[in-house]
Amino acid sequence: MSKLIAVVDDEPDIVELIAHNLKKEKFRVKEFYDGASLLSYLDTTLPDLIILDLMLPEIDGLEVCRLLKRDERTASIPIIMLTAKGEETDKVVGLELGADDYMVKPFSPRELLARVKAVLRRVETRAEKPKLIRIDDLVIDSDKFEVTIKGRRIELTTTEFRILSHLAERRGWVFTRDQLLDRLWGEDKIVLGRTIDVHITQLRKKLGKLGGSIKAVRGIGYKFGE
Repeated sequence: MSKLIAVVDDEPDIVELIAHNLKKEKFRVKEFYDGASLLSYLDTTLPDLIILDLMLPEIDGLEVCRLLKRDERTASIPIIMLTAKGEETDKVVGLELGADDYMVKPFSPRELLARVKAVLRRVETRAEKPKLIRIDDLVIDSDKFEVTIKGRRIELTTTEFRILSHLAERRGWVFTRDQLLDRLWGEDKIVLGRTIDVHITQLRKKLGKLGGSIKAVRGIGYKFGE
């Protein structure tokens, strides 16, 4: 069965344009004009990807994204944010909340399709990796988007979870900041390498004693253990 894409925008013309182009590529499409309708729909059906406008009535796109990433049922659904806002801060906030990509209006339907396919490919690649990583008392569950230490859940942001998972999947390997940025946001590297340093610092604090397992390699980047 073809992938199901949810399109959320308060401008009917934009929704129609996106839906038309997605259907031409054999995607199934569900259309929404506000965040509340999408959230209600997700109670019964989970799409393969969500194209989400930032400027929505009542519940804006950032809040919708925040709610989805906090719920283990919806946390793994990839999100492409679509908005008229082009400020770098808006992009960073969206990506920090867990959005997988970001496009600014006006946009090229062809480019949007390319990004949809690229995000879906990245999701499929992630799905092939271990669902459960156990390192001593640390358990990383990719299905539940959950990290526990001795059974106690550790509250991580989406970005912190992805960094930890990537480092833990290949213990002892050294990753540069650019490699970690590629892993998190692909080619859309609008954030700086020092952003990784900030996330690593917060991650170490939240992991307590195990935080020391994330080691800095001078002049290169980071590794987990060994």
